[in-house]
Amino acid sequence: MSEQTGKEEQVEENIQPDAAEQPGDDDPEPGRGDPEPGDDDDGEPEGDDPELGGGGHEEQPGRSTTGAGADHQVREPPGGEDVPAGEAEAEAEPRGGEGVGSSTATVKVVLVPGGHVMTVAFAIGLHVQQLKLHLAAELRVPAEVLQISLDGRVVEEQQSLMELGVQPQGSTRMEMSSTDPTAHPLRPLRPPERDNVPDVITVRVQTDEGVSREVVVEIERPPQHKAFLGGYRHRLTEVEYHHAAAQTPPKRRPDRELVVFSRDTQTVHVRSRAQQCPVHVATQMAAVGCYVSCTSDRPVTAHGAYVTAEERHGARLRAVIRLQAFARRWLARQEVERLRRDRDQRLAWLQLQERRRRWEKEEQLKDRRLRRTNPQRRKDFHLLYHALETWRCEEEQRVTRCLQGADMKASLCSLMDQQTQLISGIERHRGAARDDGRERAVSRLLDKSAAPRRWRAADGRMVEMDSEHTIRARELRDLYKDISCSSVSREQRLHVLLTLKHTVKEHECQLTRDVVGLIDREVDLMTRGVKAASLEGLRKRISTLFLQYIKTPAFNPEVAKLLKVPQNASQLKNDMFLCVACRRYLLSSDFSPTAGTGPSGRCRDCTDLDNVARCREDFSRYENILRRLRADEQRLNEEAKIPFLLQVEDLRYLVEAVWGSRSALQASSDLYDLVLVRWERRTDWSPWNCILLSKEEAPAHLEVEDVHKAYEATFIRRIQHKHVLARRHFSQIPVMAEHLDPRPPPPQGDQLVSKTVTVVTGRRTSHSSAP
Repeated sequence: MSEQTGKEEQVEENIQPDAAEQPGDDDPEPGRGDPEPGDDDDGEPEGDDPELGGGGHEEQPGRSTTGAGADHQVREPPGGEDVPAGEAEAEAEPRGGEGVGSSTATVKVVLVPGGHVMTVAFAIGLHVQQLKLHLAAELRVPAEVLQISLDGRVVEEQQSLMELGVQPQGSTRMEMSSTDPTAHPLRPLRPPERDNVPDVITVRVQTDEGVSREVVVEIERPPQHKAFLGGYRHRLTEVEYHHAAAQTPPKRRPDRELVVFSRDTQTVHVRSRAQQCPVHVATQMAAVGCYVSCTSDRPVTAHGAYVTAEERHGARLRAVIRLQAFARRWLARQEVERLRRDRDQRLAWLQLQERRRRWEKEEQLKDRRLRRTNPQRRKDFHLLYHALETWRCEEEQRVTRCLQGADMKASLCSLMDQQTQLISGIERHRGAARDDGRERAVSRLLDKSAAPRRWRAADGRMVEMDSEHTIRARELRDLYKDISCSSVSREQRLHVLLTLKHTVKEHECQLTRDVVGLIDREVDLMTRGVKAASLEGLRKRISTLFLQYIKTPAFNPEVAKLLKVPQNASQLKNDMFLCVACRRYLLSSDFSPTAGTGPSGRCRDCTDLDNVARCREDFSRYENILRRLRADEQRLNEEAKIPFLLQVEDLRYLVEAVWGSRSALQASSDLYDLVLVRWERRTDWSPWNCILLSKEEAPAHLEVEDVHKAYEATFIRRIQHKHVLARRHFSQIPVMAEHLDPRPPPPQGDQLVSKTVTVVTGRRTSHSSAP
């Protein structure tokens, strides 16, 4: 607010809890005399008059001014308007006690124990109970828990401020506390940083009779912040004047009792524009009463030949045709460039595919060569025996074709000897590979048992924890590695043996006694100077017994969850099956899975032995076809089931018995280059919706939308016949029969007459149908 001339506002403010900095009751608020830009919201700028920039303005009758009128609502306190002291005495005689009781006073209430000060203008004729109700509403606590005291004495609720000695237009200071500070503490509803504006101010107004009087006005703070509505700035004094929002609702327009509609028309916007030449030219001809001199006239002759309208239109047509020719030439060049780019991209893609197929072929040959020269797995030895069988058949055919009589028998005997030597060499490699595999399996078992427990925390980090069992397993693993190491000195070997002896002595049983006896024997032999080569068998026995000690859950609890055979015999009842070949009861994991309801009749070892002794087949080719089929179907349909129900034996029957191990288009017989794909690309893969093609033919077939339009009727009938054979065979398997979709019978002209054909594969005999 601007500074008042000859008048001074009496302003009360909220006092902070610090008692040392609290001003007195009659002291005016410090710092309220200096105006700040934007404080006077009710003032209006008076143009460029410099006297109005910093001068005061007189308050009009019936108006109140505050230092922050744009931020707070102003209302008169409950209890009537305040009047000056002189007028109060003049009116006291006719009104009596009623006029004095309606006068107001400033009441400062100190909240105990916080020390916050609340200032309110209250009529001195009202009771303390009404003051409690007003303060309880402000603090949002029940009025029953409030207790007001004056000068250390509790004030009764039926007493009024006038009875307590409060004078009209005066001020008093009271203390208020809560009888239940735990449930209903006294806290100010607004933070102290917002208490920069007083709750009560005293405004001096002038009535119509010219008499001035003071009115105590209570400032009511609105719950929301008023919007900034702009304002003005004095050009000389740089004082800003802000617009204030009105506290009264806007004036309602009178109802004209006429419904008015407003709509936009759909007509075109018309705009008029004048067309006028920039230079005005006038001509004048000779006429009656007007003479025009022609001395300065000169004849004007048109240059060039006269062009008719037809010639002009013809020239324009030729120009348009020429432009069209150039435009079409440019478009043709663009199209040719696009076709050339497509051709180059197609050729580059074909070259890339050719390189990829050549690389895959080389990788296959390299892998097969590596598997033959350095076999490690059971599949590698199957490949070796398959190659041996192929070589034996070729040599036997050559001998029987070229020789006869005694020479043929001698050649066959020599062939038998060569085969025996090759089998012996293969078995030696197989034994060495089996030993290496056993050592790797033992190492993996010990590493898994000694690994700490891991889990992922909430923040994504991996957490590792070692238990007493994992620490025990790690100690046993390290000790086993030291025992198995042969390239150590004599002193180191003795130290390791002593450590092993103390470790196994923790448990008393026959196994530990055997280990201790072998350790003592080796120590005795080492002290006598026996060579290390002579102690090789004894050290092997110690390592084997100690490994058995490690695999015992009573000595190493962490290894119990890694053993193939569970320790509880009741868990073996539903998971044990009889092998019809070796007559042993084995776990289900020792049998090859089939698409039937249970495991096959022979275990893996018996099946492997029978394959090596009789047919010597290599199933890796069919495994590659099945692996690629599952990957392709998983990519096309994540819910595919049939490819994962098929096993290697089932796929072998499908490739050999149904499709004849040849591509359906070009009759390619290289199984490493054949794949099984869908016959109809919109239907899920199944044995009755597939076709055997080479890797070069498969991408082209998968791009066909309708096979009935792309292939001939003869070829389609041949493929459908193979589908009938596959459906008839796999419908006998209960798991596969669930996925059979009912098909309508073919037309009468396309019916096929089938007969039973016996296909012999090894010891297994299967029946199929052929036309």
